[in-house]
Amino acid sequence: MKKTAYLVDDELLALEELKILLRPYDQLELVGASDHVDQAIRECNELRPDLIFLDINMPGKNGFEFLEALDEVKEVIFVTAYDQFAIKAFEVNALDYLLKPLNPSRLNDAIHRFLQKSKKEESEVKDRLSADKKIFIKDGESCHFVPVSKIFLMESVGNYVRVFYDNQKPLLHKSLTYLEQKLPEDLFFRANRQYMFNLDYVTQIEPYFNSTLLIVLKSGHKIDLSQRQSVKFREITGV
Repeated sequence: MKKTAYLVDDELLALEELKILLRPYDQLELVGASDHVDQAIRECNELRPDLIFLDINMPGKNGFEFLEALDEVKEVIFVTAYDQFAIKAFEVNALDYLLKPLNPSRLNDAIHRFLQKSKKEESEVKDRLSADKKIFIKDGESCHFVPVSKIFLMESVGNYVRVFYDNQKPLLHKSLTYLEQKLPEDLFFRANRQYMFNLDYVTQIEPYFNSTLLIVLKSGHKIDLSQRQSVKFREITGV
C-alpha cells in the first residue's frame, strides 16, 4: 500500500526539484504541494498525508507554526537551507532534517527510514483492542498493566504518549496516531494533534472559540477540539 506525501515550500523551484527527486520512489504517492502556507494547511487537514516534506523559513508562518495549525501530523521531514533549527525540529518529533541543496543519498536514507517505520507500525496495528483488554506499559523501572476502559486521556509528548488512568500517567513509547488505530474507535476520540480522550469520562461540553468545543473530563482536564474535530464530535454525539 502506497504512502501519501505532501510538499510545502515557499520556493517553487525547490518544490519542483523535490518532485523530481521523489519520482523514483514508487512507494510514495504525491497528493499535493504548495508554496502558500495557508493553502497547505487547508489541504493537509483535508488529505491527512502520511508524510510532509516541510520548509522552515517561510513568509506568514514558519514550519513550526505550520505544524501547530494542523489537526494531525503523522510524519514530517524538514527540508531547509538553515541548520540552526535542527534541535527544535527534533523536539517536535521530526523524522529527519535535510539541508538544501538536497543530497539524494540523504533523501534516500530519510525515505527508507520512513517506509521502514510505517511497515513496522502496520504490522503491529492489526486488530483493535476492545475495552475489556489491557495494555502493558514499561515506564523506566515501573511496569503498568492498564485496562483500556480505565484510560481517560492520552497526551502526545515527543516520541511518547502520556497515558492517564486512575492517578497514574506513565509514558508509552508509541505515537498517538498508532494508538488511535489500535484502541476502540467507539470509545476514544482524537481531539487534536496532541490529545485523545475516552468518551465515557466526558462530564461537560462547552462552546469555545470559532464554533469549536471544549471538553471537560471527570478528572478536571479541559481539552479543546480543533474545528475539524468539533464538527466530527457533533456528528457522532448529536451535540
